[in-house]
Amino acid sequence: MQKSTYPNLFPLGKAVTLSLTTLATGFLAAACTTPTATTGNANTVKIASMLPMTGSSLGQTQTIVNSIKQVLDETGGKVCDGQMTIELQILDDATAAAGKWEPAQVTANANKVVADPSIVGVIGHFNSGAAKLSIPILNQADLVMVSPANTYPGLTKPGKGEKNEPEVYYPNGKRNYARVVPADDLQGAVAANWSKALGVKKVYILDDQELYGKGIADVYEATAKKLGIEVLGREGIDAKATDYKALMTKIKALNPEMIYFGGITQNNAGQLIKDMRNVGMTPAQVKFMGPDGILEQALIDAAGKDAEGVYGTFGGIPPKELTGDGQKWYNNYKTKFNSEPEPYAAYGYESAKVLINAIGKVCKSDRVAVRDAVMATKDFPGITGTWSFDANGDTTLSVMSGSVVKNGKWEFVSTLKAE
Repeated sequence: MQKSTYPNLFPLGKAVTLSLTTLATGFLAAACTTPTATTGNANTVKIASMLPMTGSSLGQTQTIVNSIKQVLDETGGKVCDGQMTIELQILDDATAAAGKWEPAQVTANANKVVADPSIVGVIGHFNSGAAKLSIPILNQADLVMVSPANTYPGLTKPGKGEKNEPEVYYPNGKRNYARVVPADDLQGAVAANWSKALGVKKVYILDDQELYGKGIADVYEATAKKLGIEVLGREGIDAKATDYKALMTKIKALNPEMIYFGGITQNNAGQLIKDMRNVGMTPAQVKFMGPDGILEQALIDAAGKDAEGVYGTFGGIPPKELTGDGQKWYNNYKTKFNSEPEPYAAYGYESAKVLINAIGKVCKSDRVAVRDAVMATKDFPGITGTWSFDANGDTTLSVMSGSVVKNGKWEFVSTLKAE
């Protein structure tokens, strides 16, 4: 499999390209003038994706990249009445040694895109902890990033994260980061409400001690207590442990009705589920629920038969359940790639449409202009609905969904609305 980075350019038809449409008003071309540039080739710009392309996240992130390629194919890699070409550079946040995103790799990639003046926009990251490291680096270079998957509230929302967040991520004082998925302050609350609806009265909470996992577990815990769900205990796990039988034996003795895990598949979620079942907590007795960090095929592969009955929330709607333009995208994806898109594929497409639309509006290799165009996106007619970026760079969409593993596959249960 690929190592830490991909070749610089991935050709798609004639042009190599990345896309993200932003900006509400129209689609690409409208009143574009002859492209001018502040840096690089006036007629060619690049966008970069920064995602974990090594390890078990690949099943999810490859579908995001596929969706970016869809947008490029649809535009032919051209904007501004064909006068400007967009090229795509794919960077890997992960390393083979870590098997997931790795901080030094993330920082190196961020510095790499900043150093290339032809790159005017980035799609990333998949992991919120990675975004925490790269946003300030990109911010100082006025380089915009649109995320299809980051959900940690502190990246954008004042008062929703740790001290000095989110200001600490924007040293130049201008926001350069936006996301097309709802944040965890909504998803954690939705998960707790769904737990109550499932009849859960007692829960034990675990997290993987990463920014994303701990953050969503915090929100889940606070909401669960407000709803009257008894929290029997809370702790962070060692993501590199060989087994969790002792932990699960301790939890079993407390007679929980659910274990909620804030974290990602790559931090041993599969082993947690296996050992939960190994000590006798059956699906009929004790439910297991996690956030979108586990809502992927990789979780089922890791947990095997023990994944049956696992619940997962998602900050959006699964591809198969989209309607209208979303349904058209879903059918086109399956035809083009002969496979089922993972949950975040649609949001990769949405991110690319937003970014490429912004480039098509400014028609020049100007990072500041592209950034401002992305951040000004309003009433965008996307495949996930019509939405805008608010002042913090968050999507105005708030509808989420719940799924359960049934017969070895994630199966949609219902939409879940944030209160």
